[in-house]
Amino acid sequence: TESASPSLNRPMSDAFTSIGLLILRLGMGGYMLTHGIGKLQMLLEGKFDQFSDPIGWGSTMSLIMIVVAEFGCAILVMVGFATRLAAVTLVIAMGVAAFKVHGGDPWTMGAAAKLFSAGEAESWASKEPALLFLFPFLALVFTGAGKASVDALIGGRMRRAGQDDGGRGRIQS
Repeated sequence: TESASPSLNRPMSDAFTSIGLLILRLGMGGYMLTHGIGKLQMLLEGKFDQFSDPIGWGSTMSLIMIVVAEFGCAILVMVGFATRLAAVTLVIAMGVAAFKVHGGDPWTMGAAAKLFSAGEAESWASKEPALLFLFPFLALVFTGAGKASVDALIGGRMRRAGQDDGGRGRIQS
């Protein structure tokens, strides 16, 4: 009977995992989207010169690329479409934010606040916010979106289509 338990609990465990991944995608994607919206507004208003150039691509291209990541890829993560690719893009963007844009800043917001309060820094900037985004998106690179996603829906259709044509993997129209 003990050996039967894991197989009986497997569907429930899969459901909880997919719900957890959905919560992670909606929460982290939603918060990232709030950052992307502000940068999208900058882009639409043509305020390219107000954006930094952390990797030498120019401020215009840097702004376009971060809008793609923080706005476009955040939406993709939320709906679970091309999730791993979108998450990789966000990991790279947050890596640049943490280690190039905030490279000289403290690791934590607490340390940054102490420096700011002591008059030793102009702001509370730190690597921490970018890293708090980076790690959950990195986890999604490895886990994928879960069953409550467009990726799973498309994957299921592709598998069924492959079975319909004798396993050759061709989709019939």
